[in-house]
Amino acid sequence: MRTTRPYLTAALALLVATVAGCTVQPTGPDGKPVPPVRFETPSTAPTPSKGGTTSAPAAAPRVLYARGASGPGVRELQARLRQIEWLYDGPTGTYDDLTEQAVRGFQDKRGLPTTGATDTVTWERLLGMTREPGRWELYLMGGQPADAPDPRCLTGRVLCVSKSSRTLRWMVDGRTVSVMPVRFGSEYTPTREGVFEVYWKSRHHVSTLYDSPMPYAMFFSGGQAVHFSSDFAAQGYAGASHGCVNVRDEAAIADLYGQVRNGDKVVIHW
Repeated sequence: MRTTRPYLTAALALLVATVAGCTVQPTGPDGKPVPPVRFETPSTAPTPSKGGTTSAPAAAPRVLYARGASGPGVRELQARLRQIEWLYDGPTGTYDDLTEQAVRGFQDKRGLPTTGATDTVTWERLLGMTREPGRWELYLMGGQPADAPDPRCLTGRVLCVSKSSRTLRWMVDGRTVSVMPVRFGSEYTPTREGVFEVYWKSRHHVSTLYDSPMPYAMFFSGGQAVHFSSDFAAQGYAGASHGCVNVRDEAAIADLYGQVRNGDKVVIHW
């Protein structure tokens, strides 16, 4: 008679038990129980969250542009910041201090880390609030304000000053000759609005009321004038004038001063 090997007997018993729906502990040739096989979960598997769903760790935001960077990406960033009035100069294509300040303001307003650098999170938020800029916005504005000039600025020789875009356009017969950033008086000493004319120019003027220099002053309404401000150049929009229209670019206003004549129109508008 043929003898059945012990391990075949154990395997046959396990098969019969499985078919029958019961559980049997198999034994080896020595009659001892065979331990069950265990399958371990890979250590790289995602960990379930408290809500029961699995999620991979979020990647840290990646910096796209920061101060000192340049190129078409920075130019697009500046154009988009202008669309939502966080930037009033450029686009220049260079990530300068004004761009950094604008990004900080945008980040702070939306509860993002105020680094001043444009990371992937900041960029996505900006994309969601703006449109794709066209060629004019990217390359041809040359620092001109995004808003159209006031209709009163379209004839003659005009210092066209916009409070909404904080810019001064020097216009001749409807053509913009130059544009420069400006700031105005505070709520206690506001810059007057309306149509005026330059009635007096004073190259090395010093204010007798405030004892402060007002170089390249072009007076248009009482003691209010368009003039260079070293404080504006140093502090930016953190400060304000006593009612005058401050210009921060000394070379630009020096050139403007040489072109403007007494009698030229001044339009201050929103």
